[in-house]
Amino acid sequence: MSVTDVHAHVLLPSLHDEVRRRDPEGVAAAEALDLVRHGATSQAVSGPMVGARIPKLTDVAVRLAAMDEQGVQRQWVSASPNHFYPWAGEQLAVWIACEANRLVAEHVAAAPERLTGLGLVPLQHPARILECLDDAVLGRGLAGVEISSFAGSVELSDERLEPFWARAAELKAIVFLHPFGCSLDERLDRFYLANTVGQPVENAVALSHVIFAGVLDRHPGLKIVAAHGGGYLPTSIGRSDHAWRVRPDAHTCAHEPSSYLRRIWFDTVVHDHAELRHLIEAAGASQVVLGSDFPFDMGPEDPVGFVRGAGLPEDVTGRILGRTADELLGSLVKA
Repeated sequence: MSVTDVHAHVLLPSLHDEVRRRDPEGVAAAEALDLVRHGATSQAVSGPMVGARIPKLTDVAVRLAAMDEQGVQRQWVSASPNHFYPWAGEQLAVWIACEANRLVAEHVAAAPERLTGLGLVPLQHPARILECLDDAVLGRGLAGVEISSFAGSVELSDERLEPFWARAAELKAIVFLHPFGCSLDERLDRFYLANTVGQPVENAVALSHVIFAGVLDRHPGLKIVAAHGGGYLPTSIGRSDHAWRVRPDAHTCAHEPSSYLRRIWFDTVVHDHAELRHLIEAAGASQVVLGSDFPFDMGPEDPVGFVRGAGLPEDVTGRILGRTADELLGSLVKA
């Protein structure tokens, strides 16, 4: 059985060094905000954790050896979200996206039979997104792009993103939704709440913007893959359905919000077998794909074993472990 992990990261140190050189004040401000959002205690833990994993994040040979240990044949490799730089001005942001696309393509080219790449786009500058999407998919041969839950004033319901959604659907490109940080800021600065609570909140908010804005009504061919099992949304979608039925200001998409879960794909980084089974019930077995958040500590060490231990029918397990991911890549428009 082919096994594909759709949620695996790469670090791009040369990119970060150049961004720091070009805009040291912007980097310093971003680092200060990160400290506010996560708190000093969590930052002190995260630094050594990431440092110990740098070989897995940068060295293809080390990555492949780790994949072999996990029983994973293929990874979809996306930039670590600290490379989003949502504060970057237009010219720098476009350079960042295109340089990230180049570096990710270079990384996966070292093992094309095992690795698939996802690029970046400057979400905070909607007018410049299309050129970076085309650069990723048509110029660099990547399978799609990774985006955050928001960037500055740009939510995923923003009308300025319509050309992006249309082009992504046209290219049949993967749009991997992975939040960076949380807009709740210092309310989550203790106990690692910025991640344990903040990431699921951001996923739920971002997907709700997509659903209620009718993005999937207008672009039914979109292939959005949500990290972290879509956060809190699949487990509390009934509240969204109720609002859609009783509130005219929420009756903005064509169908009940829960129905759109079957048009989105979700990874298995949910940490609990009961939650995984609920996700499958809410979205359908065809919409769940293996993820690990490789190689960070908030992902499962044994992602394949986690899925196999959930007591699912073998056909469902096979779909999650690889068949659905293969199907998602199969229709990608090539240059």
